[in-house]
Amino acid sequence: MSVLPAALLRWIDRIETGLIALLVLAMVLLAGAQIVLRNFFDTGLEWADPLLRAMVLWAAMLGALAAARDDKHIGIDILAHFVHGKARRVIKAITLLFAAALSAAMAWYGHGLVMLDYGGNAKIAGIPTWLVEAIIPVGFGLLALRLTVHAFLPPRNEQMPVLAPELP
Repeated sequence: MSVLPAALLRWIDRIETGLIALLVLAMVLLAGAQIVLRNFFDTGLEWADPLLRAMVLWAAMLGALAAARDDKHIGIDILAHFVHGKARRVIKAITLLFAAALSAAMAWYGHGLVMLDYGGNAKIAGIPTWLVEAIIPVGFGLLALRLTVHAFLPPRNEQMPVLAPELP
C-alpha cells in the first residue's frame, strides 16, 4: 500500500479541522463585533445575524464530519457493552450503516431543499440562499460516505469505556 493515501487523508483531516477553526473564530469575532456595536454605538451590521445563523449550520455539519472521522459521534451503544468480539463488530457495522442510510436520506432531501431555492434570488448577507444551504446535502452525503467506510474498517480500540467509575 502506498504512503500517498495516508498522507492525503492526513491533509484532508487538517484542512477540515482548519476550516472548522476558522469558521468558529469568524463566528466569535462577528458576534463580538455585533455585541460591541449594539451596546456601545446603538447600531449593528444588518447582515451579521443571518450570516451567523448560516455559519452555525456550516460549523455543525463540518463538526459532525470531524466527529465521524475520529469515531467520536453520538451513538447508542448500550448493547455493545454486553457483547464482545465479532458480535460487537457486527452490531457496530449495522448501526454505522443505519446511520449512513439516514445521512444519505438527509442528503437526498437536502438536495431537494437546495433545488427549491436554486432558481430564486433570495440571499443571506449577499450570498445566494441555495449556496448557504448546499452544506446540507454535501455534508450529509460526505457523512454517509464516512460512516459507510467506518462500518468496514477494523476497530480502532476494542476496549469499551467504563459506564461508571467504581465506588470505594
